[in-house]
Amino acid sequence: MSAAQTLSPAAIARLALPALGVLAAEPLYVLIDTAVVGHLGAVPLAGLALGGTVLSVMTSQLTFLSYGTTARSARLFGAGRRREAVGEGTQATWLAIAVGLAVLLLGEIFAAPIARLLAGESAAAEAAARWLRIALLGAPAILVTLAGNGWMRGVQDTLRPFRYVLAGNLLSAIVCPILVYPMGLGLEGSAIANVLAQYVAAALFLRALFVDGALDRPEWRIMAAQMVMGRDLILRSLSFQVCFLSAAAVAARSSAAAVGAHQIVYQLWVLLSLVLDSLAIAAQALIGAELGANRRESAQRVAWQIMRYSLSLGVLLAGVFAALAPILPRLFTSDPAVLAQIPPAWWLFVAQQPIAGVVFALDGVLLGAGDTAYLRTTTLACALGAFLPLIWLSWAFDCGLAGIWVGLTMFLVTRMCAVVLRTRSTAWVMGGV
Repeated sequence: MSAAQTLSPAAIARLALPALGVLAAEPLYVLIDTAVVGHLGAVPLAGLALGGTVLSVMTSQLTFLSYGTTARSARLFGAGRRREAVGEGTQATWLAIAVGLAVLLLGEIFAAPIARLLAGESAAAEAAARWLRIALLGAPAILVTLAGNGWMRGVQDTLRPFRYVLAGNLLSAIVCPILVYPMGLGLEGSAIANVLAQYVAAALFLRALFVDGALDRPEWRIMAAQMVMGRDLILRSLSFQVCFLSAAAVAARSSAAAVGAHQIVYQLWVLLSLVLDSLAIAAQALIGAELGANRRESAQRVAWQIMRYSLSLGVLLAGVFAALAPILPRLFTSDPAVLAQIPPAWWLFVAQQPIAGVVFALDGVLLGAGDTAYLRTTTLACALGAFLPLIWLSWAFDCGLAGIWVGLTMFLVTRMCAVVLRTRSTAWVMGGV
């Protein structure tokens, strides 16, 4: 790929838009699943919420199978070694199967204790454990899908992953209400549909490896290198989880209205993060390819080009959600107490979008360059030095949601400083494979 093509907005959109579809597919399916189970009553819905949270936390710590694989595959692809780039996906898939089986085993052992830890000795805890034990059967397939997304992004193919994930989720969305209601399986039917979706998508990713002729035997050397990168990304992801769980805990200690308001604004924040993350995924693939081809100056130009696009998108999103401030919160709740809590968090959320545009894009640049150790260290420093202290200080001084969202804003500001400084340097611009 030439530098001119790489800098084209159309080339970036060709990667980013299908990637956005993949990112959005799972949250949309969760919404459908929630709507189906919600009509069973409060206890099954609580079971789905608790079980789904546990499964999400377990698997979200293993996204290195996606992001790390993209970085390694993209370099090989840029160097003209597509067969080896796909081979990285094969090794990541073997690793995904092994780790997935371990997650399945441990999850089956600890499903009930974890559910009781979250919800005590209650009907909701029992329902969560039942759902989780079935849903965990899909853990190896979830991780195979992560690995498949990783290598396909690396070879700049984001359309097939979108089709595969969409196929699994659409089938499951159709089957879920049938299993839950006419077949009378209730909450367990939801879990079975979830597992079905994961294995359909995983089978399609495995078929793609077969079609590309890359179903090789395990190579421990490659998998060990992937695990080294995985360690950095797991620690980085863990810092996010600790921060966001702390924010929810502090909101819960304020009032029920604060929790509701935080949930509304936070879920919108997550949604816009997915939009911005699609450009970050394009950055990973393009930067890795440029560096793999040893086009270092081109990689630097692409980095700032994608950052400008992402910043512009962040400004646009800020404008849209500023205009929607009088309307959108009322679509989620009519409770006056909750609505009264929203404005301080809302305007900080709006102000964050341009900052997030810069952070997400340059995160993608550095991930594509394989600069995971720097991202690990700076993210941990920003979490421990900015976000967490401000969150707990807001609780100590009774600052409410404003304090929590000031903490999140400072987390983004400090991360922005870190990634901008790194990208302005040449430390990340390491050409070759």
